[in-house]
Amino acid sequence: MHDITPETEELLNKEMVTAYIGFDPTADSLQVGNMSQVMTLLRFQKAGHKPIAVVGGATGMVGDPSGKSVERNLLTPEVVQFNLEAQKKQIAKFLDFDCGANSAEIVNNYDWFKNFSFLEFIRDVGKHITVNYMLAKDSVQNRLENGMSFTEFSYQLVQGYDFYWLWKHKGVKLQMGGSDQWGNIVTGTELIRRIEGGSAHALTTQLVKKADGTKFGKTEGGAIWLDPKKTSPYKFYQFWVNTSDLEAAMHIRTFSMKNKEEIEAIEKEHNEAPHLRKLQKALAEEVTVRVHSEEALKRALETTEILFGSSFEEFKKLDGEEIEGAFDSDVTYRVSKEIFLNGTEPVGLLGADTQIFPSKGEARKTIQGNGVSLNKEKLNLERKISADDLLYGKYLLVQKGKNKHFLIIAN
Repeated sequence: MHDITPETEELLNKEMVTAYIGFDPTADSLQVGNMSQVMTLLRFQKAGHKPIAVVGGATGMVGDPSGKSVERNLLTPEVVQFNLEAQKKQIAKFLDFDCGANSAEIVNNYDWFKNFSFLEFIRDVGKHITVNYMLAKDSVQNRLENGMSFTEFSYQLVQGYDFYWLWKHKGVKLQMGGSDQWGNIVTGTELIRRIEGGSAHALTTQLVKKADGTKFGKTEGGAIWLDPKKTSPYKFYQFWVNTSDLEAAMHIRTFSMKNKEEIEAIEKEHNEAPHLRKLQKALAEEVTVRVHSEEALKRALETTEILFGSSFEEFKKLDGEEIEGAFDSDVTYRVSKEIFLNGTEPVGLLGADTQIFPSKGEARKTIQGNGVSLNKEKLNLERKISADDLLYGKYLLVQKGKNKHFLIIAN
């Protein structure tokens, strides 16, 4: 919990409340940062309330300035539509849409904005909120020094009207979101009060961040997506397994549906043998199944065993898509297949044709020290690497030390 308006808790304990969270269709997939808000809707529904996910077909064409230092590129209606259809499918995997009175809904705010003219909007909505009120918001204040377009300045009015429309037409009494959305959300409660004299509520959760304070869901290779084509189930699983103890303790409370006693029991086990990473594995397994499937988790575990095992025969069980899906872009190198036709020296391949080592000298030194494996076999300086070494005529697996894996793809 981050912020909550007065009397919200009393309302939630008194009756079934309809609430919504908005999702911004700037990409054709949600990422784990968005997933924290999907989990908020899921918990809300499990507590007996009715959740609505609003995909921003209209707001996505304006651009939310919250947390942004510069104005982003605007998306075309076609791109927004494609993105929100993809996001709707992902949200639908979490919520229950057939459970009676508190069944979940997904709506698109473009439906109530598409026939709302600009003149009608500034007359019927804009007159109720002062410029002074809008200027006081953090999302505006943080951008004033470098400038802010009228488009982004108006965003809080557009989102505020979402809340008003949903309050009036769908009985929504509460809007939820991340802490960076507080200003936009209370603009909605203010519109409801000023236009109709009505009452509505706001609730925000803390933004989920990593232990070092950086934005959650970002790695050196980019965002961690829920779409398996963007982030493979193996990499998704590994993301959670590789979190620190502190991060795992925070994230299991956000992304797991385990209760307090179950989480504390796992933590107790973990603290008795931290090297087994029981906390991280419990989190990784539950979230991978929820986002992907039991089968995807099984393949992710198999891929983990294969990559960190010692058998190249086992590695051959992976198909090309699974092999490429197991490696981030920063540990994948593409080279010409021609260099293997007459055999190539390992020092040149690892220290010049790729950047697995910063130099040939560093590559030579590590190979001499027995620190490099090729396709699960120790590499020596005399061994030439040929096309026969390429798995499926395309892949080479390079291991540096115990845990650093690299993929060379020959095209």
